[in-house]
Amino acid sequence: MATIKDVARLAGVGLGTASRVVSGKGSVSPATMEKVRQAIEELDFRPSHAARSLLSGSTQMIGVYIPVLKGTFYTPILQLIDTELRAAGLHMVVAFGVGLGNPREQAIEGIEFLMERGCDGLIAMTNHLLDDDIAALGPKQSRLVVLNHVFASIPAQCFTADHTQGGVLAARALLELGHRKIAVIAGPSTLPDNVARIDGFMAEMARSGIDTASMWVAESDFSPEGGWNCARELADARHDFTALFCANDEMAVGVLSYFHEIGISVPRDVSVLGYDDTPSAEHSAPRLTSVHVPWRAVTRSGLNALLNRCYGLEREVGTAFPISVTHRASLAPFSG
Repeated sequence: MATIKDVARLAGVGLGTASRVVSGKGSVSPATMEKVRQAIEELDFRPSHAARSLLSGSTQMIGVYIPVLKGTFYTPILQLIDTELRAAGLHMVVAFGVGLGNPREQAIEGIEFLMERGCDGLIAMTNHLLDDDIAALGPKQSRLVVLNHVFASIPAQCFTADHTQGGVLAARALLELGHRKIAVIAGPSTLPDNVARIDGFMAEMARSGIDTASMWVAESDFSPEGGWNCARELADARHDFTALFCANDEMAVGVLSYFHEIGISVPRDVSVLGYDDTPSAEHSAPRLTSVHVPWRAVTRSGLNALLNRCYGLEREVGTAFPISVTHRASLAPFSG
């Protein structure tokens, strides 16, 4: 396989001159440039990734950190990022929370892993980092964007939706159908986005005269297994309810599965509402009504902002991400 030294030797130029032609940086006369290009063509020279990085000062790689690599929430986000990067001639490196330590330590370790790989920029989708962790990145924090969380130190680099409003819309979707006896399966109380959606939901319920203190509320882990287990607890408690709000779709899918197994018909007996509007909502049985968070728009805007910072591009960056409700088959009016 030909090297840049072979190209320089065949063209009769110095190594630095050949490097300037390959990288496109620096001044080279047209005649010399043509000789180098002919040598490249004759030798079928293709610089390795490492060589291109040395020549350009850029690895052409973007690092992405996510807490877990499973389920239907993160997969579409990773697919979108990878598709956009490949279309721009760039590549994605992914790290996720594994190994020892709490979620914050795992996030710090994951970001360090990506920086050690020489990524030109980083996308972090985690609620577990602190402002001190961002400050510890030093100058490198200028090439970081955050999805689904806002840090006070870098607000312009953070992209998320209004989850409080998402919770309000979830409550209205049930109240407008006449439901008043409502149960809730929340996500982890340590996650700010979950807290925001549950707070919005409960506040809207209270404004409508619902006694939120008497509502059946459980906390789970955003997984289908967590939804299944909470649905079993709810059924065993024999709590009187006509609708159930799940703080994400994956828990809602677990609920639907458990209800089907024990003979509770959705939505004839109980209405079920999810959150996020992931692909699992569209293909569950019955198809799940869900609060639609425009994750594609959030992700694309964050990625574009990062590419603008890293490569001097002028890609479109949105700042408003309206939430709505996607109505499917899992909700029905309260029949009395």
